Amino acid sequence: MKTIGLIGGMSWESTANYYRYINEGVKKRLGGLHSAKVAIKSVDFAPIAELQALGDWQKMACMLGEEAQDLERAGADFILIGTNTMHLVFDEVAAHVKVPLVHIADAVAQQLQRDGITKVGLLGTKFTMQKPFYKKRLKDLFDIDVLVPAPSDQDTVHDVIYNELCVGETLPKSKQAYIDIITRLKVQGAQAVILGCTEIALLVNNGDTTLPLYDTTEVHAEKAVELSLA
Repeated sequence: MKTIGLIGGMSWESTANYYRYINEGVKKRLGGLHSAKVAIKSVDFAPIAELQALGDWQKMACMLGEEAQDLERAGADFILIGTNTMHLVFDEVAAHVKVPLVHIADAVAQQLQRDGITKVGLLGTKFTMQKPFYKKRLKDLFDIDVLVPAPSDQDTVHDVIYNELCVGETLPKSKQAYIDIITRLKVQGAQAVILGCTEIALLVNNGDTTLPLYDTTEVHAEKAVELSLA
């Protein structure tokens, strides 16, 4: 079994789900008392959120690169960044270590391809919805078209993530707002929706909408289990 490295804490609520999904995946495959070999570096999210607001991605890349180096020294065979937004600096973080980083969008896109999805809606932080690093990767590498909500809906999605989900709050009115936004993405032609922030699945899940929802935390964790046991 290979050791999974996880850079977490962005936020810790979703990192807890990563740990659960990874261990459940190993137990499902191996049974008995088996659990995953995981090294976690969990960061303080507040300084990172401040740097995101300032747009200082270079400093964040250096910070996460140092965390990745710690995981490599701890014996990680490969590393996950447990957040969609910070994949904006994926290449810069990867350059800090010799072990592979597993891109969250690749794991999701591979699952979408297996399910025959070619046009998908994307919910996440404004950074993820507006900047090209996520949407362009899905289109260029996997030929998946990506739709994002209207600007006012993007504001809602972003504000709920930072002001509610990242501090452990799940409000019924926010859940309904997300369901309404997902419905509008369906009208635009989305065949499914990527929950492209690792906290969103704390609020909405499959069964809440008529479109399939892809929980990036769960899919990324499942890919880690697959690689660990390969």
